[in-house]
Amino acid sequence: MIFLRLFWNFFLIGCFSFGGGYAMLPLINQVVTTQGWMTTDEFTDVIAISGMLPGSIGINAAAFVGFETAGLTGVFVATFGMVLPSLLLIIVINKYFKQFQSSELMTQAFYGLKPVIVGLIIYSAISFSLSMEAIAFLSWRSIPFFAIIVISFLLLFFRKIHPMFIILLSGICGVIYEGLLANF
Repeated sequence: MIFLRLFWNFFLIGCFSFGGGYAMLPLINQVVTTQGWMTTDEFTDVIAISGMLPGSIGINAAAFVGFETAGLTGVFVATFGMVLPSLLLIIVINKYFKQFQSSELMTQAFYGLKPVIVGLIIYSAISFSLSMEAIAFLSWRSIPFFAIIVISFLLLFFRKIHPMFIILLSGICGVIYEGLLANF
């Protein structure tokens, strides 16, 4: 039964997620928390790990959830459920691409999807930032957290520094900060 639930939930996420892995995260979070497979804090850790691995963060998160829920078989079931809609869509698009390529309806539909994708990504970032246990907004401990967010954004947006360097640097800052905090 768990395999069917894993497959079906991730199949639905794969069907209704537009905009890549980051746009899938709010949907995955909703599913894993309502199903009782993980808490939001546990899923936040999954996102951190999934973001550091090669490949789509959405697929990596599905694999982690599958593993935590049903072991190695769960990895394959959740991942297959997630990629099957895209695979089927690609097969159909490949067959009829020339007919859809210049369709005004398709152009309008994609125009409408772009802001939703941006909104989902922003929602995901804010939602997971607010849900972290370590963040207490009235605490001095939140200052380094928000400093890393702002500095990361500035380096990515204005300096065009590679995201992997930012991830590595942020991880090092976290280790140093937590190490210093443990000594006090």
